[in-house]
Amino acid sequence: MAQSDFLYPENPRRRQEVNRLHQQLLDCLSDSFQVTNKLTGVLNTHLGCRLAFIEMKRDGTIKENCDIIIQAVMKIQEELQKVDTALKDRLEPTLYRRLQDIKERETEKIAIVQRVISVILGEATSAASAVAVKLVGSDVTSGIMNKLVTVLARIGTSLLGSIGVAVLGLGIDIIIHAILGAVERTQLQAAIKSYEKHLVEFKAASERYHDAITEVTRAVKCQIR
Repeated sequence: MAQSDFLYPENPRRRQEVNRLHQQLLDCLSDSFQVTNKLTGVLNTHLGCRLAFIEMKRDGTIKENCDIIIQAVMKIQEELQKVDTALKDRLEPTLYRRLQDIKERETEKIAIVQRVISVILGEATSAASAVAVKLVGSDVTSGIMNKLVTVLARIGTSLLGSIGVAVLGLGIDIIIHAILGAVERTQLQAAIKSYEKHLVEFKAASERYHDAITEVTRAVKCQIR
């Protein structure tokens, strides 16, 4: 038992809470890595991209891993922007505007993209058109991805950023030491509040991101059948 536990008997419970929240943060990070790789696979297969898959750095910090995801998402956005620009150049202005219209039926949008996608990619399937419609110029690219990047950047610059992702297996006291170098009541409470604050945002952003990519892969499967 740490010396401060005699003065603050609630500290052991607070350590357990930090441990639990740390695991939740790691779970969200791991999920974001997996979802980003799923999207990377779809883009490489159907839009001819050459994006690299990413891997969680087990000996790195929370910030380092947040940065890995941020860079991957930004590269994905760059590739999608290239496709968007090509569509805008190839399509008549009225047809391009229809792609941006949320009221336009998705089947109609796919038909519009199919007119020029093969010219852009050299060779393309109907699945490529579906991917382009789901991602190019959509809320996935401009809203959902941007929100995820913003949340990850905030976590990286918070007091959690310097924590190593692998410290969980080393014991609760190691986590606490890594955070603030002490286990006094006010410092534990500050750590818990920081975890809770960032987890609320991160969970919401990662869930929207996951749902959006799941929708993209579902649309691809429908076109392949």
